[in-house]
Amino acid sequence: MTTRWMKPLAGCLVVLFLMAVTLGCKEAEPLPEDTMRAFVEAWRQAQYGSMYDLISADMKQQYTADTFTARYKSIYDGIGMSGLSIQWQPVEPAQDAKSAQGAKTSSGKKTQDQDAGTALYQFHVDMSTFAGPIAYDQTARLVKEKKTDGKTSSWKVRWDSGYIHPKLTDKDKVRVEETPPLRGEIVDRQGLGLAINEVKLEIGIVPKQLPAQPDDAIQKLADLLKMNAKDIQAKLKATWVKPEYFVPVTIISADDQRLEPIVSVPGADYRKKKVRSYPLEEAAAHLVGYIGKISAEELAKYKDKGYQTDDWIGKSGLELAFESTLRGKPGGRIFITDADGKEKATLVRREPANGENVQLTIDAELQLDMYRQLEKDTGAGVALHPLTGEVLAMVSVPAYNPNLFISGVSSEQWKQWSDNPAKPLLNRFARAYTPGSAFKPLTAAIALQNHTLDPDAERSIVGKQWKKDTSWGNYYVTRVSESQSAVNLATALMYSDNIYFAQTALELGAQKFVEEASKFGFGEKWNLPVALDTSTLSNNGKMKNEVQLADSGYGQGEVLMTPLHVAATYTVFANGGTMIKPKLLLNNDEKAVPWKSGLISPEVAKTVTDKMVEVIDNPAGTGHDAQVKGLRLAGKTGTAELKTKKDEAGQENGWFVAFDTEQPRLLTAIVVEQVQDRRGSHYISPKIKSLFSSYAAKKQ
Repeated sequence: MTTRWMKPLAGCLVVLFLMAVTLGCKEAEPLPEDTMRAFVEAWRQAQYGSMYDLISADMKQQYTADTFTARYKSIYDGIGMSGLSIQWQPVEPAQDAKSAQGAKTSSGKKTQDQDAGTALYQFHVDMSTFAGPIAYDQTARLVKEKKTDGKTSSWKVRWDSGYIHPKLTDKDKVRVEETPPLRGEIVDRQGLGLAINEVKLEIGIVPKQLPAQPDDAIQKLADLLKMNAKDIQAKLKATWVKPEYFVPVTIISADDQRLEPIVSVPGADYRKKKVRSYPLEEAAAHLVGYIGKISAEELAKYKDKGYQTDDWIGKSGLELAFESTLRGKPGGRIFITDADGKEKATLVRREPANGENVQLTIDAELQLDMYRQLEKDTGAGVALHPLTGEVLAMVSVPAYNPNLFISGVSSEQWKQWSDNPAKPLLNRFARAYTPGSAFKPLTAAIALQNHTLDPDAERSIVGKQWKKDTSWGNYYVTRVSESQSAVNLATALMYSDNIYFAQTALELGAQKFVEEASKFGFGEKWNLPVALDTSTLSNNGKMKNEVQLADSGYGQGEVLMTPLHVAATYTVFANGGTMIKPKLLLNNDEKAVPWKSGLISPEVAKTVTDKMVEVIDNPAGTGHDAQVKGLRLAGKTGTAELKTKKDEAGQENGWFVAFDTEQPRLLTAIVVEQVQDRRGSHYISPKIKSLFSSYAAKKQ
């Protein structure tokens, strides 16, 4: 009996074992969520080709891989998409049943039960765009398809354009409309414009309105605009130009008298446009700077900040330094149009946020006056309020007209700037110069403060040349005049005696000289929105020998200072020994900020100031030509020699630093290059006189 049941039982066990083996070798049934997961992950990673591989066969007949990929990429690039987030989940059974009764996906097909080869998933999309966030909900339909072997199947996505946005159909287009913000203006302390937004006339050409032979018309327009005809022709050949388009050529002022003859040229036209304008033109060019069309390199660097291909951006000066403040935030909208261009829906809209104005401590009238005094020279000038540190003027000459960067710099103009040996594009007030004798009051102040100098003691100095001893070899210090043989501090400053200050520095000693002079801001970075060179006492911070120390005592050697730093050091004399920090942004509630407190005593400050008054008031003083009736000015002239050898001729730069002492409101520092054949620093005296005379008259 046992044997009779065992055989059938054993046979059954074998059959069950073989069935298990067969089932174990069979591929696992594909799941729709695996396809949905892969599709969403590829979407998040912008792998549009991988997404296309997962769409259904019937959809692939409607969309090629290139069309599919291009639609996603062009739309997302155009709207500035970032931060894409996609959440998804299966449709609940109750929802599925309800959907099966008539709900449709974006493809227009009724949902079906998953057992019938259909699966539904809800997904939620969030993204950021240039115009603001976009979010939407959509339903994805997945269908089960047989593979090419006809035996196995896989799940695919029945995709259409509604996945990009529910309001988008296959024939619709996504459009972008950007509204640029109004750029903030840069104004002076009185609110006068230094960089403003002004309505001007944009001159252009409509190609289809040109004569059949356009060369004569283009040449006539070029002559009127003082441009090269080839530059105009190049604009007309741009790839975006169409016959009916207005092709911008240049910008002119709204009251330009050339407008009538310009528009009489066949094909020429104009339109009003609000553009950047620089009222002071060359006078404030290096300070204010200019804006220009964003370059490819800048676009790559700042694209994450919302910049677009045709945007304008600060290129130099304060326009560059305050770019984030002045620019504002662009507005715009993203909308859908149908195949005929008719607008269907706005997806997101953001109003532009205009840029903020920047108000400077600059006095536009003084800025212009200083430029006019220097416009025929090569050099720089700065002006401070000696008690507050407010920067009143910063001028560099020669200069350029920044408005040309708005209207368009011609090739001839660029060549003229580039070939000019005086380098008008170079910002000289940012450059460190050898200060020469303008440094001598600092040497005097340091020595007085350290009690190594008696201001009334007379030194016997005979002849024009002096050296300490034979260890100096053939090197010697030369003074300008040998008229004085008994020299004290007053006569040393008045006659600008190099030997006196060389000896003063040697008496201080190298260590004390470097230690005390460094306290005046040498080697320190400027906390200002304009880039300035760092002033230095020497190339390595030390004096390599006594010769260098002696030369440094009268501002030669390796001493380098920017005009602003020279001016700032003189504030110690107007503030009882405290050096005031220069500032460029106006804040009427902010008090003067000490940069270096108590560098010298009030007594030392007064002593040096009184001696500098003699430089201008005394007829024998080197700065006497700058004397202004009714003003008690203190100052110091200086001539810095740039030579490779002691006895050879070389370039000389002239300095003049001055401030009013009784009611301190103005401190100026001017450096002019190449004064060797123009009476040296005496060349600058009339300029100083004119500046203080005008400023004093204005303030009365």
